Amino acid sequence: MTTTRDYYEILGLERAATEDEIKKAYRKKAFEFHPDRNPGDDEAERQFKEAAEAYEVLRDPDKRARYDRFGHAGVDANGFHGFSSTEDIFSTFGDIFSDFFGFSTMGGGRRGPRPQPGADLRYNLRISFREAAKGTEVTLDIPKDVPCEHCGGNGAEPGHPPETCKQCGGAGQIHQSQGFFRIAVTCPICRGQGTVVTTPCSECRGRGVNQQVKELSVRVPAGVDNGSRLRLRGEGEPGTHGGPPGDLYVVISVEEDKVFRRQGQDLIYTTEVSFVQAALGDKIEVPTLDEPLRMEIPKGVQSGEVFKLKGKGLPYLGSTHSGNLLVEVKVKTPTSLSKKQEELLREFQRLEEERPMKKVKDFIKKAGEVLGG
Repeated sequence: MTTTRDYYEILGLERAATEDEIKKAYRKKAFEFHPDRNPGDDEAERQFKEAAEAYEVLRDPDKRARYDRFGHAGVDANGFHGFSSTEDIFSTFGDIFSDFFGFSTMGGGRRGPRPQPGADLRYNLRISFREAAKGTEVTLDIPKDVPCEHCGGNGAEPGHPPETCKQCGGAGQIHQSQGFFRIAVTCPICRGQGTVVTTPCSECRGRGVNQQVKELSVRVPAGVDNGSRLRLRGEGEPGTHGGPPGDLYVVISVEEDKVFRRQGQDLIYTTEVSFVQAALGDKIEVPTLDEPLRMEIPKGVQSGEVFKLKGKGLPYLGSTHSGNLLVEVKVKTPTSLSKKQEELLREFQRLEEERPMKKVKDFIKKAGEVLGG
């Protein structure tokens, strides 16, 4: 069937309609003229095919562009001549009808079970702070299902292969009527497999898999943090019916360090200096992830001041750059003083108090000289 009506008119659309508007319009028409909703109605079937033809052209950007420019001749010249039957429509738009109606429709069913990917696995790995900082290699023992070697993974004892399910004829589905539609549901006998095991495998008891512990070597890159995930492709559970295996996700948990605190890729180190060091300045030793460094504390440093050692933090994942080491200085106030120390501090206090008074006297003297001069 090939219609001569305008495709936009068929779906009730403007020529500037968006992709989403085209899909919604087709959904409405497909539901209205669906053969199961209009049994024996030739006109409804014709309009069902007509709407499908319009949708097939307008949903495709290239076909739509040719249609917009040359009309029906633009798509006919490229070999598109509509749909000859409703089965063709269900075959072409099988996934779309599943999206529209929530189930497989008549004519869009499948034969036998589809390949299913295996389940993903998760392994929680706890490492030390230094291992996270420098990277490490660990060996994991992963319990996982592997295909049974005795039966080849089909769950049947060798010499007694699975038999085709008599209930669904191997389709894995049976059809039931529900309202206007005939829907496909999973066969309750074979559970969608399409086959039935009459003599289960003596090794795996019909499961088709056995559990084994697999040893894996995993490289943990430098700079990982809590919650970092490492993905090992194909190391999850095996797929079924030829489906690919799942993946293994190693989720990292990093222990806290006794020396450094972490702030992203920066490290924070807090050190105490004495009142004298703070007042006079000094050189102190600062630990890093490698060798200790000597860092200068300037005169008059205040408690809480932070000094940055660039590039001495944690490496960024997948980069040659690293964060910084932030050295926080805390001035320690002495709590137990000797008599001599107390005398010296009191003398220091007296001198501090006299200093502003001396400045005032000097100012008055100079002002008097100016005014009297």
